[in-house]
Amino acid sequence: MTIWLNALLEIVKITIPALIVFLTVYYLLKTFLDKQYQLKVLEFKHKQNSTTIPLRLQAYERLSLFCERISIPNLTLRLKKEGQTAAAFRLALLLTIQQEFEYNITQQVYVSGQLWQIIKIARDNTVGIIEGFAEQVNPKAPAPELVNLLLKYVDTEPLSATDKALVAIKKEAAILM
Repeated sequence: MTIWLNALLEIVKITIPALIVFLTVYYLLKTFLDKQYQLKVLEFKHKQNSTTIPLRLQAYERLSLFCERISIPNLTLRLKKEGQTAAAFRLALLLTIQQEFEYNITQQVYVSGQLWQIIKIARDNTVGIIEGFAEQVNPKAPAPELVNLLLKYVDTEPLSATDKALVAIKKEAAILM
Protein backbone atom coordinates (compact mmCIF):
# COMPACT_ATOMS: atom_id res chain seq x y z
CA MET A 1 0.00 0.00 0.00
CA THR A 2 2.80 2.38 0.75
CA ILE A 3 4.25 1.79 -2.72
CA TRP A 4 0.96 2.86 -4.28
CA LEU A 5 0.70 5.79 -1.97
CA ASN A 6 4.29 6.84 -2.74
CA ALA A 7 3.69 6.44 -6.48
CA LEU A 8 0.48 8.44 -6.24
CA LEU A 9 2.24 11.11 -4.20
CA GLU A 10 5.05 11.31 -6.79
CA ILE A 11 2.48 11.66 -9.61
CA VAL A 12 0.71 14.46 -7.71
CA LYS A 13 4.08 16.18 -7.06
CA ILE A 14 4.83 16.20 -10.78
CA THR A 15 1.29 16.86 -12.06
CA ILE A 16 0.38 19.87 -9.90
CA PRO A 17 3.46 21.98 -10.82
CA ALA A 18 3.09 20.96 -14.48
CA LEU A 19 -0.57 21.95 -14.38
CA ILE A 20 0.29 25.29 -12.78
CA VAL A 21 2.97 25.94 -15.42
CA PHE A 22 0.54 24.95 -18.21
CA LEU A 23 -2.22 27.26 -16.91
CA THR A 24 0.23 30.14 -16.48
CA VAL A 25 1.60 29.72 -20.01
CA TYR A 26 -1.94 29.36 -21.38
CA TYR A 27 -3.07 32.57 -19.63
CA LEU A 28 0.01 34.52 -20.74
CA LEU A 29 -0.28 33.29 -24.33
CA LYS A 30 -4.01 34.04 -24.46
CA THR A 31 -3.43 37.55 -23.07
CA PHE A 32 -0.63 38.15 -25.56
CA LEU A 33 -2.73 36.97 -28.53
CA ASP A 34 -5.72 39.04 -27.39
CA LYS A 35 -3.53 42.14 -27.23
CA GLN A 36 -2.12 41.39 -30.67
CA TYR A 37 -5.63 41.01 -32.05
CA GLN A 38 -6.71 44.32 -30.49
CA LEU A 39 -3.63 45.99 -31.94
CA LYS A 40 -4.42 44.64 -35.43
CA VAL A 41 -8.03 45.84 -35.13
CA LEU A 42 -6.81 49.27 -34.05
CA GLU A 43 -4.37 49.42 -36.97
CA PHE A 44 -7.16 48.41 -39.37
CA LYS A 45 -9.50 51.09 -38.01
CA HIS A 46 -6.76 53.69 -38.23
CA LYS A 47 -6.02 52.73 -41.83
CA GLN A 48 -9.73 52.76 -42.65
CA ASN A 49 -10.22 56.17 -41.01
CA SER A 50 -7.28 57.63 -42.90
CA THR A 51 -9.10 56.65 -46.09
CA THR A 52 -12.70 57.34 -45.08
CA ILE A 53 -12.37 60.65 -43.24
CA PRO A 54 -11.06 62.58 -46.28
CA LEU A 55 -13.90 61.15 -48.38
CA ARG A 56 -16.48 62.12 -45.76
CA LEU A 57 -15.05 65.63 -45.47
CA GLN A 58 -15.16 65.95 -49.23
CA ALA A 59 -18.81 64.85 -49.16
CA TYR A 60 -19.61 67.52 -46.57
CA GLU A 61 -17.88 70.10 -48.76
CA ARG A 62 -19.80 69.04 -51.84
CA LEU A 63 -23.12 69.00 -50.01
CA SER A 64 -22.38 72.46 -48.61
CA LEU A 65 -21.70 73.66 -52.13
CA PHE A 66 -24.92 71.98 -53.27
CA CYS A 67 -26.92 73.88 -50.65
CA GLU A 68 -25.28 77.14 -51.64
CA ARG A 69 -25.91 76.52 -55.33
CA ILE A 70 -29.62 75.73 -54.86
CA SER A 71 -30.33 78.65 -52.57
CA ILE A 72 -32.83 80.93 -54.24
CA PRO A 73 -30.66 84.09 -54.29
CA ASN A 74 -27.76 82.22 -55.89
CA LEU A 75 -30.02 80.45 -58.38
CA THR A 76 -31.72 83.65 -59.49
CA LEU A 77 -28.40 85.43 -59.86
CA ARG A 78 -26.88 82.61 -61.92
CA LEU A 79 -29.85 81.78 -64.15
CA LYS A 80 -31.51 85.14 -64.85
CA LYS A 81 -31.32 85.99 -68.55
CA GLU A 82 -32.55 89.00 -70.43
CA GLY A 83 -35.90 88.49 -72.21
CA GLN A 84 -36.72 85.26 -70.39
CA THR A 85 -40.33 84.45 -69.50
CA ALA A 86 -41.40 83.41 -66.01
CA ALA A 87 -42.21 79.89 -67.30
CA ALA A 88 -38.78 79.50 -68.91
CA PHE A 89 -37.10 80.83 -65.77
CA ARG A 90 -39.09 78.45 -63.55
CA LEU A 91 -38.05 75.54 -65.76
CA ALA A 92 -34.39 76.64 -65.68
CA LEU A 93 -34.51 76.85 -61.86
CA LEU A 94 -36.06 73.42 -61.44
CA LEU A 95 -33.74 71.78 -63.97
CA THR A 96 -30.70 73.28 -62.30
CA ILE A 97 -31.80 72.05 -58.88
CA GLN A 98 -32.40 68.55 -60.26
CA GLN A 99 -29.04 68.49 -62.04
CA GLU A 100 -27.22 69.67 -58.93
CA PHE A 101 -28.96 67.01 -56.87
CA GLU A 102 -28.16 64.24 -59.33
CA TYR A 103 -24.54 65.36 -59.46
CA ASN A 104 -24.26 65.07 -55.68
CA ILE A 105 -26.47 62.05 -55.05
CA THR A 106 -23.53 59.71 -54.45
CA GLN A 107 -22.48 61.76 -51.42
CA GLN A 108 -25.25 60.11 -49.42
CA VAL A 109 -22.93 57.14 -48.98
CA TYR A 110 -20.58 59.21 -46.80
CA VAL A 111 -23.07 61.08 -44.60
CA SER A 112 -25.63 59.96 -42.05
CA GLY A 113 -29.12 59.02 -43.17
CA GLN A 114 -30.52 61.86 -41.09
CA LEU A 115 -28.31 64.44 -42.79
CA TRP A 116 -29.24 63.08 -46.21
CA GLN A 117 -32.92 63.48 -45.33
CA ILE A 118 -32.26 67.10 -44.31
CA ILE A 119 -30.55 67.70 -47.67
CA LYS A 120 -33.52 66.23 -49.54
CA ILE A 121 -35.94 68.34 -47.48
CA ALA A 122 -33.92 71.46 -48.35
CA ARG A 123 -34.10 70.58 -52.03
CA ASP A 124 -37.83 69.80 -51.88
CA ASN A 125 -38.51 72.99 -49.94
CA THR A 126 -36.67 75.10 -52.51
CA VAL A 127 -38.55 73.40 -55.34
CA GLY A 128 -41.84 73.96 -53.49
CA ILE A 129 -41.14 77.64 -52.98
CA ILE A 130 -40.29 78.10 -56.67
CA GLU A 131 -43.39 76.17 -57.76
CA GLY A 132 -45.61 78.12 -55.36
CA PHE A 133 -44.49 81.52 -56.56
CA ALA A 134 -44.41 80.44 -60.22
CA GLU A 135 -48.14 79.66 -59.95
CA GLN A 136 -48.77 83.25 -58.81
CA VAL A 137 -47.11 84.71 -61.92
CA ASN A 138 -48.41 84.58 -65.47
CA PRO A 139 -46.17 82.08 -67.33
CA LYS A 140 -45.71 84.59 -70.17
CA ALA A 141 -44.74 87.40 -67.82
CA PRO A 142 -41.12 88.52 -67.77
CA ALA A 143 -38.83 86.49 -65.50
CA PRO A 144 -38.02 89.48 -63.23
CA GLU A 145 -41.58 89.30 -61.86
CA LEU A 146 -40.91 85.80 -60.56
CA VAL A 147 -37.42 86.79 -59.42
CA ASN A 148 -38.82 89.70 -57.40
CA LEU A 149 -41.41 87.49 -55.68
CA LEU A 150 -38.78 84.89 -54.82
CA LEU A 151 -36.31 87.43 -53.48
CA LYS A 152 -38.97 89.20 -51.40
CA TYR A 153 -39.88 85.87 -49.87
CA VAL A 154 -36.23 85.08 -49.11
CA ASP A 155 -35.83 88.48 -47.43
CA THR A 156 -38.75 87.74 -45.08
CA GLU A 157 -37.52 84.27 -44.13
CA PRO A 158 -35.03 84.36 -41.26
CA LEU A 159 -33.55 80.91 -41.97
CA SER A 160 -34.19 78.96 -45.18
CA ALA A 161 -34.20 75.20 -45.49
CA THR A 162 -30.83 75.34 -47.26
CA ASP A 163 -29.41 77.40 -44.37
CA LYS A 164 -30.69 74.78 -41.93
CA ALA A 165 -29.11 72.06 -44.05
CA LEU A 166 -25.79 73.93 -43.99
CA VAL A 167 -25.96 74.10 -40.20
CA ALA A 168 -26.64 70.34 -40.05
CA ILE A 169 -23.71 69.65 -42.39
CA LYS A 170 -21.38 71.74 -40.23
CA LYS A 171 -22.53 69.97 -37.05
CA GLU A 172 -21.99 66.51 -38.53
CA ALA A 173 -18.62 67.46 -40.01
CA ALA A 174 -17.52 68.86 -36.65
CA ILE A 175 -17.97 65.43 -35.12
CA LEU A 176 -15.14 64.12 -37.33
CA MET A 177 -12.74 66.77 -36.10
